[in-house]
Amino acid sequence: MRFALTLALLAATLPAGGAYQLETVAEGLAHPWCIAFLDNGDMLVTERGGDLRVVRDGALLPEPVAGVPPVYARSQGGLFDVAPHPRFAENRLLYLTYAHGTPEANATRLARARFDGSRLTDLTPLFTVTPTKETPVHYGGRLLFLPDGTLLLTTGDGFVHREAAQRLDSLLGKVVRLNDDGSTPADNPFVGQGGALDAIWSYGHRNPQGLALDAGSGAVYLHEHGPRGGDELNVLAAGANYGWPVATHGIDYNGAVITPFKEYPGTVAPLLHWTPSIAPAGMAHYDGEAFPAWRGDLFVTSLVFNNVERLDMESGEVKARVPMFEEIGERIRDVRQGPAGRLFILTDSQQGRLIRVDPA
Repeated sequence: MRFALTLALLAATLPAGGAYQLETVAEGLAHPWCIAFLDNGDMLVTERGGDLRVVRDGALLPEPVAGVPPVYARSQGGLFDVAPHPRFAENRLLYLTYAHGTPEANATRLARARFDGSRLTDLTPLFTVTPTKETPVHYGGRLLFLPDGTLLLTTGDGFVHREAAQRLDSLLGKVVRLNDDGSTPADNPFVGQGGALDAIWSYGHRNPQGLALDAGSGAVYLHEHGPRGGDELNVLAAGANYGWPVATHGIDYNGAVITPFKEYPGTVAPLLHWTPSIAPAGMAHYDGEAFPAWRGDLFVTSLVFNNVERLDMESGEVKARVPMFEEIGERIRDVRQGPAGRLFILTDSQQGRLIRVDPA
């Protein structure tokens, strides 16, 4: 059984791993959600309201990318992740996740399109979460391509439908695994199991918004928002049940007990839980050369504490939590490792910024 780290480790005093400096690359972004990097040096940034922006040669292009699908932009809903295909240089394919539908019936959707540098064409919806929901929150929406060419997509529980996270006939509160055309891989864990949906890879999630691959070990890390307390960092395994809402370290927003169980037989305990909540949003696994002391660590953004936590990782375990980049002084939505081993950070506001972390 894994030891769930608590806030006590926040007091650990470790060096940040080398001096750094922050440089604002772009500003004036309207609630940016995700960063992605292309082979020609361009950077893509999604804005939750529905625009896809391009940063080229160090400058934000004034016009958004044309051809982006309409999104349901309300509360937490909108345009979420963007990910280039692993063979983007050959096929020019981009993958987008977004909230789709109406106030009465909306869901997380995955679509694919070709990108010519300024416009999306051949837009094709590949996958839509079912059932639809009437809430504008808890969409998940994070994407990650795996080394075998399949991709993972996280889905939220819709907030008021939390029991659906435990049901295998619902796609709410899940991680799904898909082929790059949106079809279901034949080796998914529930393929052929009566009453279960073939696309499900793992279940028992609340609102997972962080995915990161440790290419060296093959471990896939996922974090998800808890209620009041109980944000979680998990290591994904095919077919595993991560407990929500049967087991959690959090309580409901009104103070009510959701469940008496922090752990439960047949469910996977978190590698780490944050109680009180930090509201984790983005996550990156660092394996670059710019900051050698950070190699192998995870970086997790906190919307509550306006910082990024560096999780000092050793042999797959969290040894300490190190708060960083507090001098930014803004809500931080995403963090990614980019070219030359630099980190890139997105701040979450109507005047959001794209910030690069360089060695000093």
